[in-house]
Amino acid sequence: QAHFVESGGGLVQPGGSLRLSCTVSGGTLDHYTIGWFRQAPGGERKWIACIRGSTKSETYADSVKGRFTISTDNARNTVYLQIDSLKLEDTAVYYCAANPRGVVAGTARQYDYWGQGTQVTVSS
Repeated sequence: QAHFVESGGGLVQPGGSLRLSCTVSGGTLDHYTIGWFRQAPGGERKWIACIRGSTKSETYADSVKGRFTISTDNARNTVYLQIDSLKLEDTAVYYCAANPRGVVAGTARQYDYWGQGTQVTVSS
């Protein structure tokens, strides 16, 4: 069974940038759609974006277009989430997840495998 591990979170000042990574072990990205979600304290887990490993096609939630960029390095079996112009409201635990059917997926229930999450805190 494939495993997915996030990294790259941390404490950042408003206006800064971060690049989160989601590395796959025990599987290859070509077989998955990888999604990024985030969950703020007391909030629901919300979908941010996804990328199809086979085609590298990207899909974004309307609320994050322009500041978030999802990309993949299939040779490294890693999916990235670049976040620019960070805002206080971006503070959340960020999760990557995998859909093994390789389709565009914008809801949590469409994903079968989840990482443990990485904390992003935006604070001055």
